[in-house]
Amino acid sequence: MPDIFIKDIYELDFEILKEKNIKGILIDLDNTLLPWNSSNIDEKLTQWLLNAKQMGFKFCIISNNRASRIKECAKKLGIPAVEGIAFKPAKGVFIKGMKILGTSREETAVIGDQLFTDILGAKRMGLFAILVRPLAEKELFFTKFMRRLESRVLERFYRKKEK
Repeated sequence: MPDIFIKDIYELDFEILKEKNIKGILIDLDNTLLPWNSSNIDEKLTQWLLNAKQMGFKFCIISNNRASRIKECAKKLGIPAVEGIAFKPAKGVFIKGMKILGTSREETAVIGDQLFTDILGAKRMGLFAILVRPLAEKELFFTKFMRRLESRVLERFYRKKEK
């Protein structure tokens, strides 16, 4: 389960991350930073990243998308990305991302929109996990299928939490 569940990246309270001594953020690309398969970066996202960087946070993209798209978006956003390594939730992508950021497990957070890739991978590594709602409904068929399972797991989790 995520440590925090928010609507989107713009709801993230960076002060909470500072209190937890988080210095680096591994962030998913599709439906977290940008709508699925989009490379259009708007001023709001650019400003959000700039503000976070000014607060001392470092970012690295971790994505299961095509390497060419990851590179293109990383370049446009001015942040590094993990390329050509095992897919999330495999540990390798998270380890490589932390190496790029120069952070330890205790200093690293993960932001993503999928429970079984982003959040599962983060928790397997002992990282602070932040789940956001997907930005768009357009996704791969397999991802749509996994979303149904995710919603059932989250419903059970929140019902138990309310008791």
